[in-house]
Amino acid sequence: MKLALVTDAWQPQVNGVVTTLVELVRELENLGHTVEVIHPGLFKTRPCPGYAGIDLAVRPGNALAQLLDSCAPDAIHLATEGPLGWAARSYCRKRKLAFTSAYHTRFPEILQAALKVPLWLGYALFRYFHKASSGVMVPTPSVLRLLDGKGFKRLRSWTHGVDVELFPYTEEPRVYAPLGHMARPVSLFVGRVSYEKNIEAFLQMDIPGTKIVCGVGPLENNLKARFSHVRWLGVLPRDELAQVYSAADVFVMPSLSETFGLVMLEAMACGTPVAAFPVDGPDEVVGNPPQGGVLHADLTKAWYGALSVPRHEARARAMHFGWAYAALLFAGYLVPARRVQSDRKALDQDVTQMSS
Repeated sequence: MKLALVTDAWQPQVNGVVTTLVELVRELENLGHTVEVIHPGLFKTRPCPGYAGIDLAVRPGNALAQLLDSCAPDAIHLATEGPLGWAARSYCRKRKLAFTSAYHTRFPEILQAALKVPLWLGYALFRYFHKASSGVMVPTPSVLRLLDGKGFKRLRSWTHGVDVELFPYTEEPRVYAPLGHMARPVSLFVGRVSYEKNIEAFLQMDIPGTKIVCGVGPLENNLKARFSHVRWLGVLPRDELAQVYSAADVFVMPSLSETFGLVMLEAMACGTPVAAFPVDGPDEVVGNPPQGGVLHADLTKAWYGALSVPRHEARARAMHFGWAYAALLFAGYLVPARRVQSDRKALDQDVTQMSS
C-alpha cells in the first residue's frame, strides 16, 4: 500500500507528535508499505506566531495538490490540523477522496491558554476539521470519550509505542557527565516549554535535589529567568536524551491536558518512574492502577511516591507499548482513498438497475 501522510509536524521540529510519526513511518515501512510524507520542509514556510521552533507552510494548496497528484496514493492520512492538514482536507473534499485523520494534541486548550480563544470555539473548529474524516485516530480511551462527548464522529482508539532499544534499561540512575555532580534526587521534565505543559507546577515544587528541563518553547526565556537554579538543557539528540532519562530518579509530567505523553514511556523504558497528575495521558501510560509511577492530584505527593517505585517496574510497564502493534492498528484503520468514488459509482449503478 502507498500511503500519503500529511503532517505539519515533522523534523527538524522536536516534539512528541514528530517522534510518534517518525516511529510510525519506520514501522509501516517495515511492514512493507510505502509512505510518502508531505511535510512543511517541502514548502515555503514561516514561523508559527508565538511558537518558536515550529515552521508552518504558507499557502500550500496548489503545491500540495501537485504532490498528491503525482503520488497517487492508495490511502491518505491527515496527521495534524495545521495549514497542510487543512489544504489536504480541501484537496480530498474537492476530489471526493476518503481520508483518515488523527487527534494528537488538545489544541483547543492551547488556543485558550495562548490566545484566549474560548474552548467551545476551539472544539467547534476541530470538530469541523475532522467531520469529513473516515476515521479519527485518538491515542487514549479517555480522550476518545472526551471527543465523543463533544460531538466528534467515527473515532478510532489508537495507541503509541516506545523504542525500548533506543531507551535502554538501567538498574540504577547513572551519572550524566556533561552536568557533572548533581544533588540527588534528580527530577526531570522533557517536552515543549509551552502553555499546555503546565511546567510551572513542576518548577515550583518544594522538593530536594536537582531539577532538569529538556526542551524549548515560547515560555523558555521567561521561565529560565525566574527559575535560574534549574538545569536547562534545551534540545538534545535522542541517544543523548536517553542518557538524561537514565540519570534521573523521577520523571515529572505536570501537564493537565496531555493526550498521551510519549516522553513518559521513554523515561519508563530507561527505568525512571513517573510522577504525574491523574489525567488522560498519564492514566493511559502509567495505568490505573498505576504501574511504574504514581498519579496524584498533589504533584509533590506523586513525586515522593514515585521515589519508591522500583525501576524494573517502570521498564516492565513500558514494554507493554510496542510500535509494531501500534503500526498494525494504524494500518487497519486506513481507508482506500478512492472508496468514496467507488461507492458512489456502485450506488449509481444500483439506481440505474432499479429504474430499468
